[in-house]
This record gives sequence, structure tokens and C-alpha cells, in this order.
Amino acid sequence: MPAPAPTAIEQSGGDRLRIRWSDGHDRRLPVREIRLSCRCARCIEETSGRPLLDPSGVPEDVRPVQISGVGRYALQIAWTDGHDTGIYTFEHLRELSESVGEE
Repeated sequence: MPAPAPTAIEQSGGDRLRIRWSDGHDRRLPVREIRLSCRCARCIEETSGRPLLDPSGVPEDVRPVQISGVGRYALQIAWTDGHDTGIYTFEHLRELSESVGEE
């Protein structure tokens, strides 16, 4: 059975993204939580996994500017704080939706 993938992504209020999944899972995620969870080399040290991103440097009102698909496995999000190098795998987004998402 293939892993669940997003079937729809839409803005939900000023600070949430709603992600609907192929298995019926449907959650609203706080956009700042998504931004803070970036796993790119600028946000996480590659060798140790140590966080490099200082959450205090991410504005409370950060928002996605553009969301693009990356193959069949991830999304790339450009943010209002200028960050645009992170790739958010579907697996990672699903984990977030189960931990911080709301119905």
C-alpha cells in the first residue's frame, strides 16, 4: 500500500494550512510550526542534526508565499521571511499533521 500523499492544500484562516490526504486524513497545520520544522542545511546541521534555526528569528506572522511540488514526495515552500530552501517531505508533513494538526 502506498504511503498517504496530500490531495489538497489550501489556506485555512490567516495562520493555518489545511492538508487533505489520500487516506481521508484532514488537518489544519499552523504555518509557523511548518516553517520552524524545516530540515534544510540552513536550519539543521547536516552531520549532527543539531538545530541551527533560532525560533526567535522567525516572525510570528510568517506565511507561505509559494508552495511547489517536488516530485511525488515533497513540497518546497517559499516563506515571507525570505526562506525558500526547505523541502518538506510528505512523510514529515504527515508527522506534523498528527502531532500539531487540528481537525
